[in-house]
Amino acid sequence: MKRNDVVELEGTQVPVLGPTGRPLREFPTPKILNGHGPARIIALCNQKGGVGKTTTTINLGASLAEYGRKVLAVDFDPQGALSAGLAVQTHDVPTVYDLLLSNQDPHEAIQKTGVPNLDVIPANIDLSAAEVHLVNEVAREQILARVLRRVANDYDVILIDCQPSLGILTVNALTASHGVLIPLECEFFALRGVALLVETIDKVRDRLNPALELDGILATMFDSRTLHSREVLERVVETFTDRVFETVIGRTVKFPDASVAAAPITAFAPEHQAAESYRQLARELVYRGAAA
Repeated sequence: MKRNDVVELEGTQVPVLGPTGRPLREFPTPKILNGHGPARIIALCNQKGGVGKTTTTINLGASLAEYGRKVLAVDFDPQGALSAGLAVQTHDVPTVYDLLLSNQDPHEAIQKTGVPNLDVIPANIDLSAAEVHLVNEVAREQILARVLRRVANDYDVILIDCQPSLGILTVNALTASHGVLIPLECEFFALRGVALLVETIDKVRDRLNPALELDGILATMFDSRTLHSREVLERVVETFTDRVFETVIGRTVKFPDASVAAAPITAFAPEHQAAESYRQLARELVYRGAAA
């Protein structure tokens, strides 16, 4: 059944409802841009690990790149999963850690990937020491913002893959961003922490970055076969209403397979439903005005 299909009930056409309980719809293909920049900066943030932040950063970035957007993905997690997931070198090269602690030109840290229009600023375990070094810095919450300001005109979208915490690095990402995208695993314990995260976003907006917006909550690892997944998604929609993306990312073994291949799923399995889901998310993000 396609997204724009309807069900006929006693002569009346009833739209097919998606996992979020809203009618399925196809978002339009983004228009071709005449030029690039300045970038909208989006932090992908959730203090719980394993909810799909890195997977979403990689595949949303690749999908936006498919639609002609110039995308910079910033690996802001000491684990360096984003860099590994795109086969980017992280040792003996400048990383985001170097940019935070020096006045080095951020262009020197940018690396190309195998995906046209998608670049990366890598990270490695050195980033774990950044919080200690930043403690005594003046305006330490705004250091990443100053770094990204120097490259923002070269890109349409900058995606920051945050570490699973609400520490100084995450606050830096939120202070540098125009919007926040929250990947949320359809699981009860993942749901519990969202209120705390939204509270943190509100504090950053009030004290550091008045322009910060919640671009949306993305349901990930959804399994329509389980009552638990459906109930969690229903609860999220009831609580956050239209701030929940209509696009839902399903659970599939294709994601770890793509990670092993160090490629986005749009390249590893371009015809798979998971790849189409991330293209749908890219279209929805542009449609909402949360990306170029």
